Amino acid sequence: MTAPAAPADAALTEGLLSGLGGALPPRLGVAVSGGGDSMALLSLLHELATATRSHLETVTVDHGLRPEAAEEAAMVARHAARLGLAHETLHWRDWDGQGNLQNAAREARYRLMADWAVRRGLPVVALGHTADDQAETVLMRLARRSGVDGLAAMAPRSERFGVTWLRPLLFARRAALRDHLRRAGLHWVEDPSNDDPRYARIKTRQSLDALAPLGIDVETLAEVARNMATARAALDAQTDRAAGDILRMEAGAQVMQADAFFAEPEEIRRRLMLRALGQINGGAYPPRRGPVAALIAGLAEGQAATLAGCQALLRRGEIWIFREYNAVRDLRVPADQLWDGRWRAIPPEGLPPVAELRALGPEGLAQCPDWRSLGRPRAALLSTPAIWQGPRLLAAPLAGLDQKWHVRRESGAEWNKTAPLSH
Repeated sequence: MTAPAAPADAALTEGLLSGLGGALPPRLGVAVSGGGDSMALLSLLHELATATRSHLETVTVDHGLRPEAAEEAAMVARHAARLGLAHETLHWRDWDGQGNLQNAAREARYRLMADWAVRRGLPVVALGHTADDQAETVLMRLARRSGVDGLAAMAPRSERFGVTWLRPLLFARRAALRDHLRRAGLHWVEDPSNDDPRYARIKTRQSLDALAPLGIDVETLAEVARNMATARAALDAQTDRAAGDILRMEAGAQVMQADAFFAEPEEIRRRLMLRALGQINGGAYPPRRGPVAALIAGLAEGQAATLAGCQALLRRGEIWIFREYNAVRDLRVPADQLWDGRWRAIPPEGLPPVAELRALGPEGLAQCPDWRSLGRPRAALLSTPAIWQGPRLLAAPLAGLDQKWHVRRESGAEWNKTAPLSH
């Protein structure tokens, strides 16, 4: 009765290795909820890690939203201990009852796991998403009228919060993974929310059975995601080329040659604008297509506008995209701390007492006699970082008043092009 197990498990291991890029990283974390997908991932990774002597650690996030979650995390911890693996349970208790619970929990989960991975010296974390998850994501995004990026769904590899996230099981079906667990005699838990039709993903999951006779099944939708990922890579490459030709950074702003920008195809214009906005605000998620299209159309008519905490304007044949002053006017930190997630002040010598880093603003700009000679828009300078001591402006390096101070963008604060994490 157990004879068929070896070929099936070998196929899963081969697919897993392919999803890992052909080899197990020397140090790897794995997220394990206790569900069938992540428990199977842990089982397969442990076998590989034992064979290759790679260092493997496990983590579970308890969101505190279900009374069973604590015991599920404890079950994972006991299983990890039996395997001789380090395990840690991370707790999220910050839900304030506002907004979308699932989105908030997902964002918190990734942030917590990223902090754990950095602390444990694990540059890579594996996630247990499957072909079924991918198909559901494609279908949900189709309902939202997503474009290429949305329909590319979950990337096999992405970078966020200083960690590389791998989804090496996107080839595998849920049923095959549970069969593996049964053959291995391993237990898993079923989250009752997986059958709760109040959640959009569960409604989508249940609708797949009805769509199958039309040929719209898991395999088809997963292939759509792969096709869209290929198209996205080509569009990103074209955007890279265009950005290298027409975009530069000046005083923390993204500046593009207007004629060259408007000569690009519509989709490349949209991607260039998203890239510029992301570099300024560092947002995890880009603004929606409609507002971006409206912003670009307005710029073509010479109209300035704000979007996603940024301001854009057309000036002397150039498009300037910079931080909106109102987004940072009340943001202040001690001068030795990071400001707006990306700026750090460098003093000429020891920090003056009670010095602060905050936006220059109109009061500060009035104290910068040479700012017009820089050729930079007044609105762009208002939101640049300046060093203050109470009401006294000490320095505004990007507005021509440096007083031997400097400000620099932190390299780790830059927004990257990879698609936001999903699911």
